[in-house]
Order: sequence, then structure tokens, then C-alpha cells
Amino acid sequence: MQAIAVEQGRGRPAIRERERPDPAAGEVLVRTLRVGVDGTDHEVIAGTHGEFPAHEEYLVLGHEAVGVVEDGGSTRFSAGDVVVPTVRRPPPGEENGYFERGEPDMAPAGQYLERGIVGAHGYMAEYFVTDAAFLLEVPPSLADVGFLVEPLSIAVKAVELATASRSSFTWHPESAAVLGNGSLGLLTLAYLKRVKGYDRLYCVGRRDRPDPTIDIIEELGATYVDSRETPVSEIPDAHEPVDLVFEATGYAKHAFEAIDALAPNGVGALLGVPEPWEFEVDGGRLHREMVLHNKALVGSVNSRARHFEASAEALSAFPGWFFDRLVTGICGLDDLAAAFDDDDTTIKTAVQFSEYEERR
Repeated sequence: MQAIAVEQGRGRPAIRERERPDPAAGEVLVRTLRVGVDGTDHEVIAGTHGEFPAHEEYLVLGHEAVGVVEDGGSTRFSAGDVVVPTVRRPPPGEENGYFERGEPDMAPAGQYLERGIVGAHGYMAEYFVTDAAFLLEVPPSLADVGFLVEPLSIAVKAVELATASRSSFTWHPESAAVLGNGSLGLLTLAYLKRVKGYDRLYCVGRRDRPDPTIDIIEELGATYVDSRETPVSEIPDAHEPVDLVFEATGYAKHAFEAIDALAPNGVGALLGVPEPWEFEVDGGRLHREMVLHNKALVGSVNSRARHFEASAEALSAFPGWFFDRLVTGICGLDDLAAAFDDDDTTIKTAVQFSEYEERR
């Protein structure tokens, strides 16, 4: 079968021939439909993030997948089920309380593998196998867009953590600023609007009009904020203080600017992963702002099964036009380079391995 992998020292993805896997007891054989491409994939390809499997010279890419069960064996899955796999796995041969408790997203580095990212081959192949415990059945209606379940689950978890940090009092957030107008930022906007019921939404980016992401932002009823004109810390003066800041840029200063953008009792959720960068901040003023106005910052990475389930349910509530505009490219193996394009016309791409045909 064909797979898309990056070899050590090569810095670009390529098609590689691999043996079709055979499922062991408790495993499911999945025929891959589509696998999304995101910023983490680009970081893995560039060699700035991730880790190759032990004793391997290459890594099969891809962690945002949707597929169809080919062989469910003795598991709860049957041939024809549409499924989405989770990402993290326990290292082999080790006891791991995080996975035993169903909390793989909270495991520290060294106590997990990540399919397509850290130490384990991913899903960019015609077929893959996985333990049934790490597989979620989704409605057939998500066969085309199910690769968005994983990235949206990251937002679902971050919003859950932000809400949990406000659990000691009655918190009814009505406004939010999403920092970043990439695919994760747009998915988060749609989730906050369509599922969580936020009234007033802002999305911060650095793009000039006309731009397809700005069109999506405004179609969702949100306000586009150009950070070159209105820095994050000035959002309260230009618009209003917000109850939630969702940071998805990896721009390190945003973590501190978010404190100024928050309304009293507000919370900032940090998801972007910045490169090392030293700069000066007024730590005393920010500390005082946090204390006197009951603000909070939470960091979040990865997600667990319940976040995948909530994500699939949320996607089912999104309007069709949103997917049509968000997904700017579905590429076959013969157009591999286009799948990894990263320019201003690209929002979200996916590699298609096979077509979905509903079984009757």
C-alpha cells in the first residue's frame, strides 16, 4: 500500500510503499478516507517538532484522519462503520496511569506516543490499524469532513478547561476573541457561535482584504480585528473587554497581551506553541491585573475521547457552507505537493486515499 512519510534529514514528504497491516486481537483495520494537514505536520516535516519511531528512518505523517472499518474483528466495530482515531498512545510495555484513567491528554512528555507526530507512524496511508479503544464511530454524514474532528476536539477541550477554571462562581461568558484566523481559529469561532452560544465574537489576524478567512469570520457574525492596526491588548478600547481569549497563534507576546484584553473574571486559553523568545513585560502590572480582576490563564494540548465525541456532535451542527469555504483543497496522491501548500489562499487541505461508499 502507499503511505506519505518524511525521512530523517529529507525535510519534505514523499510517497512510500509499505505492507498493508494486519490487525491483531483487539485491533481494527481501517481503510483511510481522508487525512487533514495542519501546522504540526509542517513542523514535523521541518524537523522542529516530533520524533521518529524507534529504530526507524522515516515517519508516516498524519494525525487528523477519518476512515471506514474494513475488518472489525471481535471488537465492537463492524465493516462499513465510519470512524475517527484519536492520537495519543501509551509507550509499549509500560504501566501508565494517565491512559488507564482515560486522561492521555494530561500525560507529560515521555509518557505517550502520538500517531504521526511523536514516536509512532500516523494515518497517511491507504490502511491503518489501531486498538479499538482509540477509535470513535461517527455518523456517515461526516465521512467527508471527519478529519476535522481531531482539530476541533482541541478547541473543545480548551473551552472546557477555561470553563472549569471559572467553576467557583457563576460565569456566563458572552464575548470571546480568537487569536488566529487559520483553520483552528475558524473552527473555534464556529464552535463558540453555533454550539456554545457566544453573542459577540472577534477574530484577530494579520491579513489584508479581500481574504477568504475574513469572509468566513464575517459570515459567522464575528468581527475581524487586524492586529497590525489594533493589538490584542487594545481590543478593550477598540471594541470591548472579552470574557474568553482563545490563543491559537504561537505568538509568545499574545499570552501576556491576552491579560489586558480580558474582562474581569475572564480567562485566556493558550494553545499555540512558540519558539524560544526573550522579551520584556511589565510583570508586576500583569500580576496585579490577574489578582485584582480575578483573571486566569490556562494552557491546553491534545484531547481525549469525550472531546472527540463532542467535536463530532458539533461538526454535525455546522452549516454546509462553512465546510465548503474552510476546506480549500482535497488532494490525491498524484497531487501531493498541493496538500502541503501553505499560502494565503490555503485554509485547510486534506489528502484523499479512497472514496466513501455507504453500505446497504
